[in-house]
Amino acid sequence: MPSVSAHVAHALSAHVEHVFGVMGNGNAAFLDTLHDTDAAYTAVRHEAGAVVAADAFFRSCGRLAVATVTYGAGFTNTLTPLAEAVQARTPLVLVVGDAPTVGARPWDVDQVALAAAVGAATFVVGRADAAATTSHAVEHALTHRTAVVLAIPYDLATAEAGELAPPAPITLPAPLAPGEADLDAVARLLTEARRPFLLAGRGAWLSGAGDALGRLADATGAVTASTALGRGIFPDAAHDLGVAGGFGQEAAMRLVHEADVAVVFGASLNQFTMRFGDLFAPGTQVVQVDVGAGATHTAVTRFVAGDARLAASGLADRLAEAGAVPNGWRESVDFGPLRAREVGDGTAPDGRLDPRSVAARLAELLPEDRVVVSDGGHFIGWANTYWPVASPDCMLMVGTAFQSIGLGFPSVPGAAAAKPDATIVLTTGDGGGLMALADLETAVRTAGGRGIAVVWNDAAYGAEVHLYGLQGYADAPMRIPEADFAGLASAVGAEGVVVRELADLDRLASWAGEPVEARRFLLLDCRISGSVIAPYQQEIIAVNTR
Repeated sequence: MPSVSAHVAHALSAHVEHVFGVMGNGNAAFLDTLHDTDAAYTAVRHEAGAVVAADAFFRSCGRLAVATVTYGAGFTNTLTPLAEAVQARTPLVLVVGDAPTVGARPWDVDQVALAAAVGAATFVVGRADAAATTSHAVEHALTHRTAVVLAIPYDLATAEAGELAPPAPITLPAPLAPGEADLDAVARLLTEARRPFLLAGRGAWLSGAGDALGRLADATGAVTASTALGRGIFPDAAHDLGVAGGFGQEAAMRLVHEADVAVVFGASLNQFTMRFGDLFAPGTQVVQVDVGAGATHTAVTRFVAGDARLAASGLADRLAEAGAVPNGWRESVDFGPLRAREVGDGTAPDGRLDPRSVAARLAELLPEDRVVVSDGGHFIGWANTYWPVASPDCMLMVGTAFQSIGLGFPSVPGAAAAKPDATIVLTTGDGGGLMALADLETAVRTAGGRGIAVVWNDAAYGAEVHLYGLQGYADAPMRIPEADFAGLASAVGAEGVVVRELADLDRLASWAGEPVEARRFLLLDCRISGSVIAPYQQEIIAVNTR
């Protein structure tokens, strides 16, 4: 007779392609029965890594994320990436073991309360409703774009639960249609605009707004840009400024400041995108289109509740019907200088590599089919500024929503599972890299010869050195003994290369020319200078030292 765990696995498998996890007492029966479904399973080495990998999987392909761990200590290890998934609005189901229904044991904790503390609802399965509860959990995660916990009490995991039945259908709400009056008003603004600007974020990508945004940009003659999580969404790169905010070029951001009307689609307008309030000029009419409850920044002059794709399409239709003609602003702009980046002189004054030079050279060498997964830390300025990607699902920043570091290596298996033909490129620092070291092996095992890791090794927690060190704080706690990441990588089957001069990066060029099946995961241990401060970090420093 099928068990409660079998009912959970069977119901999940109707909606899930891949599960990431660490086996323990509480989820052993679930994993055993999952083996009998069509869902693939990847074992990671740390419970936090299971949630990270699942999160990265969703961000790479848009399909439901699922992770599984045991109860107690296994569950508490997931809290940081669970908070990240909630804040990043990742539809994720975390299947966990839980205390028996007869009462908690000494090693059990109140998992429902802990999950609620980071914003995740918990669905506890019973003997008679395991499949239905599982379907409800999936529906909640997808409807609200959030992470949920699906708990299997320990004494019910192997309890008989009756014959398996077809999973209950899941009904998802239709995309939120913007109001007709709102669209009419915004269309008038765009028709009258002399210097229109369109900004799109991750929400626009999730809604599938790319083509509609391209039509709108052409109809208005708008200059375009994206947030860090929306890069590449506009089809016409010729009139696009790249990433807005601290990862953008100063000259490009000055052009944004000239806009008289800006329409923002699916972006939260956080402090980094908004350059701490300086992205738009005081007189700019800023329209925010989003599915949230209201405007998320004081610069917004009009909020439109609605799906980004529906709004962009509706606006483009209105402009076409009105016979609107672009005024030629974007054609008058020379975009070449707006994309120029400082590349440094190769070596910084302290004798270590200038990270700008490394980033620029890597941009020339990295395979074009790359999917970049990024840990958090000062170094995020280098990949985000220097490495273009094809679309928003090719630049993943798991951890930034919760301001976390140490989630880089386990992002690799999630992206590798979602995009099995792409080259997966991890960018991480030495601080976060050491935190995530348990899943270095997972990254090497799952990505193999299509995986690259770039470690920005400055022997420090760079963001802290730049922010607090410059304020006179003792910097000893901010320093890290220089770790040999190349050696660590070799120990788990990768090829590690210590990069002390730009010529050492040539190994990437030869590696890329080899057959995938003949090469190993490549880790580039870049010994960079900590004296070069990324522009976005300079903005943070300026705000915190006013």
